[in-house]
Amino acid sequence: MKFKFWGVRGSIPSPGPRTARYGGNTTCIEVRSDDDTLIVIDGGTGIFALAQSLIAQKKVPVKANIFITHSHWDHIHGLPFFTPLFIKGSRVRLHGTTDPDTGNGIEHVMGVQLQNSYFPVSETQMDATIEYRTLAPAETIAVGDAQVSNVVMNHPVIDLGYRIDCNGKSVFFTGDHEPHYNIYPPGHPEHAAFQSHIEERTRAIEATIQGVTALIVDCSYTREEYPAKQGWGHGTFDGAFAMAIKAGAKQLYCTHHEPTRSDDELEAVFQEVMARHAPLPEGLQVFLAYEGLEVEL
Repeated sequence: MKFKFWGVRGSIPSPGPRTARYGGNTTCIEVRSDDDTLIVIDGGTGIFALAQSLIAQKKVPVKANIFITHSHWDHIHGLPFFTPLFIKGSRVRLHGTTDPDTGNGIEHVMGVQLQNSYFPVSETQMDATIEYRTLAPAETIAVGDAQVSNVVMNHPVIDLGYRIDCNGKSVFFTGDHEPHYNIYPPGHPEHAAFQSHIEERTRAIEATIQGVTALIVDCSYTREEYPAKQGWGHGTFDGAFAMAIKAGAKQLYCTHHEPTRSDDELEAVFQEVMARHAPLPEGLQVFLAYEGLEVEL
């Protein structure tokens, strides 16, 4: 199994000379199972570059399985530009969960984007076969020779973290994730019940990522920046290190880079975090994700 990053920025695309080394596209990760099944996690602007690569390699029409972590724009706004949608013979299956607040399933994501007010081409004008698969939280499905499981993460909208297992190797991506914290102060009548709730959710996440080979984590903020951003639904580098260590992961990839941070600033932050956590536990490697980084497990 292998995976490749096509977009590593968070919140909004940030192209330009300040982000040229790591890339300015938003989240998209290509995963290839051992039998070459194509699994795509998220459809940020990076999915357009993935589509162009598939065309250049003459790998179209395609059979693609796209898994959406959540419906915020930076994780879906590249979907209408996934060129195989316009190529006859392609089969694209979009996976995601139901929004508990609205009751809308994954098909609503494309339905909204392809409204005439926002995009000039409707789904009926696309030549590919498009299918929708609404996932239940904690459901595991087979995709080719891989197994894809999910767990609910912590974000202002429902967000699924996905784990892909194939022949003894595994990769997990958090999507956008903020470590759980109790929104009620000690002594508040709701404090104990909410604490029990977040402990249950934390245990579910820890069980899902346990022993994962490669862990890909939202590392939007530094620990110094985080207090002003609490509740925004994003994590820190230090939180990602703690997650990787507890899971016993072999590799940690830091992604969802803050869009205002230049490549130089990103590297400076990363070096400071690495120095603070040195020496790393034996067997753990940590990397800054960048567009084009390809990893074979």
